[in-house]
Amino acid sequence: MKKCLFPLLLLLQCSIFAQPVKHTFSLGDSAFLLDGKPFQIISGELHYPRVPREAWRQRMQMAKAMGINTIGTYIFWNVNEPEKGRFDFSGNNDIAAFVKTAKEEGLWVIVRPSPYVCAEWEFGGYPYWLQNEKGLVVRSKETQYLAEYKKYIHEIGKQLSPYLISNGGNIIMTQVENEYGSYGSDKEYLDINRKMFMDAGFNTVLYTCDPVNDVAKGKLPGLMTAVNGVTDPIKLKAIVKENNNGKGPFLVAEWYPAWFDWWGEKHHTVPAAKYVGELDAMLSAGISINMYMFHGGTTRGFMNGANCYDSSYFEPQISSYDYDAPLDEAGNATDKFMQFRSVIQKHIAKPLPAVPAPKKTILIPSITFQTAADIFSILPKPIASTQPLTFEKLNQAYGYVLYRTKVNKAKSGILKIKELRDYGIVYVNGKKQGVVDRMLKKDSLYIEVSAGENTIDILVENGGRINFGPNLLKNNKGITEMVSLNGIELKGWQMFSLPMTNPDKIVLKNKPAPGVAALKKASFTLQTVGDTYFDMRSWGKGAVWLNGHNLGRYWEKGPQQTIYVPAEWLTKGKNELVIFELTKPEQNVLSALDKPVLSELR
Repeated sequence: MKKCLFPLLLLLQCSIFAQPVKHTFSLGDSAFLLDGKPFQIISGELHYPRVPREAWRQRMQMAKAMGINTIGTYIFWNVNEPEKGRFDFSGNNDIAAFVKTAKEEGLWVIVRPSPYVCAEWEFGGYPYWLQNEKGLVVRSKETQYLAEYKKYIHEIGKQLSPYLISNGGNIIMTQVENEYGSYGSDKEYLDINRKMFMDAGFNTVLYTCDPVNDVAKGKLPGLMTAVNGVTDPIKLKAIVKENNNGKGPFLVAEWYPAWFDWWGEKHHTVPAAKYVGELDAMLSAGISINMYMFHGGTTRGFMNGANCYDSSYFEPQISSYDYDAPLDEAGNATDKFMQFRSVIQKHIAKPLPAVPAPKKTILIPSITFQTAADIFSILPKPIASTQPLTFEKLNQAYGYVLYRTKVNKAKSGILKIKELRDYGIVYVNGKKQGVVDRMLKKDSLYIEVSAGENTIDILVENGGRINFGPNLLKNNKGITEMVSLNGIELKGWQMFSLPMTNPDKIVLKNKPAPGVAALKKASFTLQTVGDTYFDMRSWGKGAVWLNGHNLGRYWEKGPQQTIYVPAEWLTKGKNELVIFELTKPEQNVLSALDKPVLSELR
C-alpha cells in the first residue's frame, strides 16, 4: 500500500493544479469588479471573420503589446448560419476558437452576438435568407423573426458556454442588441432579447450600448447602460448615472479612433494627436473603453455593407477595413498604436510587452494570366420567369446574376431598370452598351438594337446590403421590379446565377469577346512568403481570389486601389489566382506592391 501512496498523492496534486482558476466578474456602483476588485476594461475591437484564422494570435499579441486587456467582437449571424438551418463554425467562422485563443493569450473577451451588428457588414450581419420568409420583420416582435433569432442565439450559446466567466472562461460581458435606440424604442422587444440571451445560457453581465442621443430609447432597466462615441469623462458619467439609477460602472462601448471608408469617398484618417488627450482623460477618470476599431482587418468576400440612411443615395463600403486603426490592415503597429501605448502604459503598473517587429513584406513579380473566358461562356443552367427574379428568389446570397430576355422588332431607345440593386452592365447581342449604377442614381441608358430578334443581357452585381438605418428592411438584390424599353415592359426572362463561391473550379475554355466581363486565372511560384498588396490601379472593377480565398473587391474609382494579400494564405511553391473583371477585360497583367494604396480617388 505504501508503494502506491506517493503516486496517488501526486495524481491528486496534479488534478488539483489542473483545475482552471475560476474568476468572478460583476458590477460595482462605480467600477467593474473582477474577483471582487476594481477592474478597468481597456478593450480593443477585433472581428474574427476580418482576420485570417492563422493570424488571430498575432493580432492578439499586438493588442497586449499596446496595453489592451480585453478583446471585443461582434458575432455575425450571416457568417455562422449562411443558409437557413445550416450552421458553420469552421475555419475563419469558429468564434469559439477565437475566444479560446484570446484566453490562451491572457485576454478577456466581450461578445456582441446580437443578430443585428451594423459593423459596415452585409445586411448588418443578418443572413440574406430572412428576406425569403414572407412577413418576417427584423428587429421586431414578429413571430417568425423571433423564432429564427432564437435558433441562432441558442446555437451561439452552445458554442460559447464553456468560455463564459461563470463557467471558468474568459467572456466577461455580453451585449444585448446593438444601438437599438438609433432604430426603435420598444422596451418589450429589448426584454425579449434579454430573456433569449439568458435562455441561451449567457449568464454573464448583460449590457446595452447606444449613441449619446439614443441612450434613453435603447436602455433596458436591469441591464448596464453603455454609451458610444463619448469622449468627455464628465459627460459620460452624467449620462450613465441618469440612465442607470445614479450608478456606474462607466463604459464607452465604442470609442472611435478613426472611421471607415466607402467607394468614391476619400480615405478617412485622423491624427493620433487628436485622441491622445481623450484617451488619457478617460483612463485617468477610471472609465473603461472598447476601442472601435483596434484592428479592422479586411471585409473579404462579398460581405461589405452599404450606407443608405434615406433613399437619396447608396454608398457601398470598400473591402479594406483598415479604419486608420492603431493596428493597420496587415496587423502592423502604426504611429497611433505607439502613441496610444504610451498613454495606456501610464495607467498600468506592469511594463507592457515589447512591440513585435513589423511583419515581413514581399514583392511578387508581375503575373500574366494564362487562361480566361467571358461571362457568356461560363453560364450555368438558367431559371425562367415572366418577371425578373431577385437574388433572394433565386436563393442566392451574394455575387452576380445575369438577366437575359429577347426582343423582336424593337427599336433602339432607352432601356430603364426600375429599382436596380446595385450595379449592372448591359449587353445587346453580346456587345456592351453601357453601365447602370445605383450609386450614381443611373437606372437607364440608350441601347442599339438591330432588326429582327435581339438578346438583351444585364449582368447585375450585389454591391452589398444596407447595414444601418430604416432601409435595413429594403435589402433585396438584383432587378427588384421591372425593365422597360422605350416605356414598354420587357417580359420573359432567364436568370443565370453566378455566386462565384468557387470560381477556381470553373473551366475556362474560350477567348473573351471584346468588352465582355471575363474570368481570368493564373498561377505563380514563390520561394518565400510574406504580406503583399495586389496593385489594381490598371484594372477596372471586380473581385480577386487567391488559393481559394476571396480577398475582396476592387473598383478603380477608389479610394482603395490595392488588395491586401496575407502571408498566411500564400504558399511556398505554386499559388493559384483568379480575377473576375467586369469593365476592363482586356487587362491581363497584375503586379504587387509592398505597401497599400488606400487614398487614391479617380
